[in-house]
Amino acid sequence: MQYIILDTETTGVGDNDRVIQLGYIVLGSKEVEVHNEFCSCDVPISVGAMEVHGITPDMIEGKSTCQETKAFKRLQELNTNENYMIIHNAPFDLGMLEKEGFNTQMKVIDTLRVAKHLFPDEEAHRLQYFRYKMDLYKNEEKEANTLGIVVKAHDAIGDVLILKLFLSKLKEAVALAFPHANPVEKMVDLTNTPIIIKIFKFGKYKGKTLQEVAGSDAGYLRWMLSNMENLDDDMRYSIKYFMDT
Repeated sequence: MQYIILDTETTGVGDNDRVIQLGYIVLGSKEVEVHNEFCSCDVPISVGAMEVHGITPDMIEGKSTCQETKAFKRLQELNTNENYMIIHNAPFDLGMLEKEGFNTQMKVIDTLRVAKHLFPDEEAHRLQYFRYKMDLYKNEEKEANTLGIVVKAHDAIGDVLILKLFLSKLKEAVALAFPHANPVEKMVDLTNTPIIIKIFKFGKYKGKTLQEVAGSDAGYLRWMLSNMENLDDDMRYSIKYFMDT
């Protein structure tokens, strides 16, 4: 049983965008594996993406494609249902990896979804938000030295390191909230459990609770279910939940 904590950097966030950096660490055996490689692709890096991760075309020029990297080939070897894949916002990274022919067989822990279950009242659930909210940044250098990782600017492995520290905090929170459950398996379960959204963050009822609107304007909620094709799955589930209660 091994745990793969992973992050990718990409040319952008669209349907045609591709992976240009693959970074992950493998825990669970005597020695920690660290994989971190830049890779080339035919899709140009968008300016917006460069602004986020700082990877420029010259940094990936002449590199192997993602599928040709040692990191990707090793990830394929690890891809069994005995192992765990841990990602913050897993659908994005897994969707990008699918374009490279990788379809995970591992049990997936999406730390973003787990965090939304455990800390519903936080103003944000981004990894960088928790990096500072939970003082994870104070332990980064020590953790990097322990794992033998050299963290550089604009490096996916840096986010992986933060994610490892955040995962430890999540396990503690899960153990407190669900004392009789195996924390790791419970995180897998929470990843696959719909999130109850309580407050509108958009539209004419922004700031109102779904429960309030279900009582005062159920027709609007029914309209949302029928007409908003891109409605978030969790929001769709939450609307149905509050309309039925």
